[in-house]
Amino acid sequence: MPPEKVEIFKSLEEWAEENILIHLKPVENSWQPQDFLPDPSSEGFIDQLIELQEQSRELPDDYLVCLVGDMITEEALPTYQTMLNRFDGVRDETGASPTSWATWTRMWTAEENRHGDLLHKYLYLSGRVDMRQIEKTIQYLIGFGMCGGLENSPYLGLVYTSFQERATFISHGNTARFSNGYGDMKLAQICGTIAADEKRHEIAYTKIVEKLFEIDPDTTMLAFEDLMRKKVIMPAHLMYDGQDVNLFDHFSSVAQRLGVYTAGDYADILEFLVERWNVKKIGGLSGKGRKAQDYVCKLAPRIRKLEGRAQERAKHGGTCIFSWIFKKEVLL
Repeated sequence: MPPEKVEIFKSLEEWAEENILIHLKPVENSWQPQDFLPDPSSEGFIDQLIELQEQSRELPDDYLVCLVGDMITEEALPTYQTMLNRFDGVRDETGASPTSWATWTRMWTAEENRHGDLLHKYLYLSGRVDMRQIEKTIQYLIGFGMCGGLENSPYLGLVYTSFQERATFISHGNTARFSNGYGDMKLAQICGTIAADEKRHEIAYTKIVEKLFEIDPDTTMLAFEDLMRKKVIMPAHLMYDGQDVNLFDHFSSVAQRLGVYTAGDYADILEFLVERWNVKKIGGLSGKGRKAQDYVCKLAPRIRKLEGRAQERAKHGGTCIFSWIFKKEVLL
């Protein structure tokens, strides 16, 4: 990235400290996974465990596939911290840098780390899934990394994280709603709590991009267009369990059919961000910037046409065997 662009982010250090770090919660005031799980040190542990397993018994196999896929995505957190530390101007140069950007990345990672921990432990205690296959999938995914087309650009990266935090907020919110319908109130509470974290992080990332639109509208607009032309690649797109080379596509198909995360949600997120950043009214753009603006503002209706096709395919999607649920067959 050109030096003058790096300087923009350095100049925002104080602003980030005052406006972004406030969206982090002190550790002592934060929830921890153990707050939601049976306490192995208590006399009532076995009774608590039996209650958890009884509540999870009614969860359908296809829902479990979505829940496991969400958990695996959360567990690949080392990849996402690595991604953030590639970006010029905001990376953690020492591993313990006191800069606002580096502090945000480390503390955001620390908060997010609880999500995978909590879902992992819940699924383990439920007895409903093949934990060894799940753990293999996590190891494969972290080892494979991700290729989001973000290069080393903080502009691309921050638009991407804004989109992804919104996506995870929607996905976890939907798993909470479904688990409530299936009668697992504890799981509904777990997924809802994680969704609330994702919403708080979304607010922080979208606020950063809003600031970039204010001080460097052309570069930010071109980055927004670039990301949407490439399509927003989901962070777990290289998911593999040692058996199914199309595992992510199959997981995504189940999520689409159930309504956990859909092509319609993708379009909704785009429309949300266009409105959140007031993209239609941003001025001071070059010719390329205005074309980029026009493209992102008109893109959502095109995506909705793809949603119709995706829903039609879901009606004739066939089935898939998932190792995560002891090789049971699930409709795609």
